[in-house]
Amino acid sequence: MSFDRSRASAACLQVLLDSNLGVIAGIQGVDVKLVEFPETKVAVAEHRGPPALEYQTSRRLIEWRIQNRLPPEAHATFGVHYTNPDWVAAEEHKVDFCVSYEDSVVPNPQNIIKKVIPANLCATARHHGSRVKNLAALYLYKQWFPNSGRVIGDFPVFFHYVNVGPNVSGEEMITDVYLPVAR
Repeated sequence: MSFDRSRASAACLQVLLDSNLGVIAGIQGVDVKLVEFPETKVAVAEHRGPPALEYQTSRRLIEWRIQNRLPPEAHATFGVHYTNPDWVAAEEHKVDFCVSYEDSVVPNPQNIIKKVIPANLCATARHHGSRVKNLAALYLYKQWFPNSGRVIGDFPVFFHYVNVGPNVSGEEMITDVYLPVAR
């Protein structure tokens, strides 16, 4: 199964550009790099609906991950964000929670499915702290992108949740943001 690329990047860009213009004024020293992100096979819990229910969706992926013995140290965790939850109706919100996984995904009670994050040229920046308001993503969209001369790619922004688990506090969280750009 493939990810839904339809208008996702453009829509996410527009809602970020329309929101919180003052937030990034205080962001300094964001290190943006262009990287070749490799094709990555993932197991996915699709979330469709209110952001308040995202935790329940992520719990399904965690349960499946534990059952399949996929520790975070060996299997990266991602979020593919099709919409900005602040700017779409709750029922239109879309995000896929993913874990890198090479094998096939058999039918399961958690409704986890197989997808692929395609190889992309990406601008990337690291965010330290709570994942509630990702300042690196805002910086990429509002500061770096307009001045980069680049064109947004045809895959939505996605996050690599570098450290996950019940013992990681909000202040300790590390998230790498990947903004696909055209070659």
